[in-house]
Amino acid sequence: QVKLVESGGGSVHPGGSLTLSCTASGGNFSSYAMAWFRQFEGTSREFVAVISRIGGTTMYADGLGNRFTISRDSAKRTMTLQMNSLRPEDTAVYYCAAGSSGGYYAYEYNIWGQGTQVTVSS
Repeated sequence: QVKLVESGGGSVHPGGSLTLSCTASGGNFSSYAMAWFRQFEGTSREFVAVISRIGGTTMYADGLGNRFTISRDSAKRTMTLQMNSLRPEDTAVYYCAAGSSGGYYAYEYNIWGQGTQVTVSS
């Protein structure tokens, strides 16, 4: 089974950028749709973006505009989330997830990373 590890979180000023990475080990990375979720303090995880197994299809949560870009590299077994023009309301723990079908809901994913904190403040 695939194991996921996120990296790249940190603190940034409003308007700044961060790139989150999710590295997979074990299993067949290409057989999974991959997604990013985020969790604000005291709330449940919410969908951010998803990319299909071979990367041909991406979907994003409403309201993100074109600030975030999801991508994957099957050869490197990695998925990334490029986040630009960050806002204080983007502050959350970001999780990568793998699932057989993809989708907008956390229950559709059965493999999760440990999460990485993103903090946007001045």
